Amino acid sequence: MLRAYKVEIKPTQKQIEKINQSIGICRWLYNQYLFTNNQLYAQYKKGFIDKKQYGYIPVGEKVISGTVSKKYNRYYVSVIIDTDWNIPSGEYTEGIGIDLGVKDLAICSNKQKFKNINKTQKIRKLEKKLEREQKRLSKKYESLKLRNKKGEATRQNIQKQIVKVQSIHQRLTNIRIDYINKTIYEIVKQKPSYITIEDLNVRGMMKNRHLSKAVVQQKLYEFRNKLNYKCNLFGIELRIVDRFYPSSKLCNNCGSIKSDLKLKDRIYKCHCGYIEDRDYNASLNLKDAKIYKIA
Repeated sequence: MLRAYKVEIKPTQKQIEKINQSIGICRWLYNQYLFTNNQLYAQYKKGFIDKKQYGYIPVGEKVISGTVSKKYNRYYVSVIIDTDWNIPSGEYTEGIGIDLGVKDLAICSNKQKFKNINKTQKIRKLEKKLEREQKRLSKKYESLKLRNKKGEATRQNIQKQIVKVQSIHQRLTNIRIDYINKTIYEIVKQKPSYITIEDLNVRGMMKNRHLSKAVVQQKLYEFRNKLNYKCNLFGIELRIVDRFYPSSKLCNNCGSIKSDLKLKDRIYKCHCGYIEDRDYNASLNLKDAKIYKIA
């Protein structure tokens, strides 16, 4: 099986100059940094260096290809390795339905709940910091226009501010992706016999100006892609239900459809007496869905 690995590297100034000159061209750069990373990994296992989740490339495997890349003044090496992969042992458990959304990232039919990380204090502080740095960048551009100068020092200051803004963007992205990775692992490590999700119309949700920002932050499309990848690794069947399946409006108790259910209604109340959290009810319906396609 071919598996991709991407880790951040910490090149010296001389290496940075070489990377910037040769990035995307010279294969020897990749070999050089792979060799260095293997040495660091060996030292790490022996306890000679601090145990810091830059990530490590497996040692002794067949490397198919690799590239060194730069993003926001940070450097990474990405490699594709041909490695043996055995599905983790253990019995498969009952299938799981997952309702993805904006209020919470994921509500599972086994009563697992994964919050919206974008509502946490950590993310909100970073977003406020990003807003401040963006305003400073805008003021620097305006100042340059008013002066009508082409001073190199002024442009260097602008470039430094651009890197600051980009770094915060990257930090936010890293936190969100890391949360998605951990959420998916918490789900698949239980080895459910199948996982069912809805084929969300992300583009349609993006057209709603009240939801568009929240949809972008939740990275629902990326969640689905990563879930599909992990399901393949763990031998779990991923079922995709049509986007028009009334998972939220369907009563999981009697099967009737509550056509007048509104988005603001967070509790599902049916005439049969069934009362349940709206999203949890949807996850149960997804779990029990009989019409679906295999991802």
